[in-house]
Amino acid sequence: MTRVLTVNAGSTSLKLERYDFAAAPPPLADPPAPAYAAQTTAAEAERVLAQAVAEPVDVVAHRFVRLPDGAPAIFRLDRSADEKIAQAGADAPLHDAPALRAVDILNKLCPDVPQFAVSDSAFHRTMPPAATTYAIPAELTRQGLRRLGYHGLSHEYAAHRGCTLAGLDIKSARVVTAHLGGGSSLCAVRGGASVDTTMGYTPLEGLPMATRSGSVDPGLLIHLLRAGTSVGALEEMLERRSGLLGMSALSEDVRVLLAASDNPAARLALDVLGWRLRASLGALAAVLGGVDLIVFTGGIGKATEGRIESDTSTVAVCVVTAREGWQLARAALSALA
Repeated sequence: MTRVLTVNAGSTSLKLERYDFAAAPPPLADPPAPAYAAQTTAAEAERVLAQAVAEPVDVVAHRFVRLPDGAPAIFRLDRSADEKIAQAGADAPLHDAPALRAVDILNKLCPDVPQFAVSDSAFHRTMPPAATTYAIPAELTRQGLRRLGYHGLSHEYAAHRGCTLAGLDIKSARVVTAHLGGGSSLCAVRGGASVDTTMGYTPLEGLPMATRSGSVDPGLLIHLLRAGTSVGALEEMLERRSGLLGMSALSEDVRVLLAASDNPAARLALDVLGWRLRASLGALAAVLGGVDLIVFTGGIGKATEGRIESDTSTVAVCVVTAREGWQLARAALSALA
């Protein structure tokens, strides 16, 4: 029996799951229920992690948003790896700092248990250069400044699970997956591989999110810097004071905004999100040359998993429950093999 604890740390939340494997895992799109699951706030991380390892575990898998350039999709964590991740994680401040804190806590609680970092962007490594290259000087591209994409664990699972529910062959299906939550992104999947996504070098690019701006005109940022805004203040604004929260000046929570839809600012925030979502869906549909399936996952619009009626006769639409923990567990088991 191999007991795998998965840790999915965010800016305000911590999700834990444990899977007990007696043999090789079942197919990706057919996940079992976890043997243990817990979700809490980041502030409660130490207490909840201690509870999670009260029963012995054999390996721990952590989701990392921004790993060092050239890092493998999964690798064992040690002190030197932690330092490299901390440097790269400056480009994903809402996630990787809490993840490293969880690593440190578990190192103290169970120092002999191996811990692995799992890349959240590895799924997007199949994107072609035309999708990953920014129109900037080539020497900057050679330095690694290119579109990387994120939410890869969620997008990969959603595409496979969605095709299973819709009765489609993942090897030939053209799928757009929509991970909509505190952070949001879309992905174009062809033949089970990512060919484009809305996030870029950092998770800031793309759709408006709970507190992140999504894509804005770079000239606007230059204007703010010239006007005296510091780099730190600009990062704080774009990461934590923009998105739905910034537009509405009310809340980052879609449920709150829907309940306050008579508030003009709340209505505008939802309208902007909907507009950008439709525009991005259309763009990825064009990249794929058509769409057979659209899959929604994540916290926004959460519904019972399964098939949903489509408004066309040719495109299937379904909602699936995000299962990033399942992806992490499978990755850890493969690393031990």
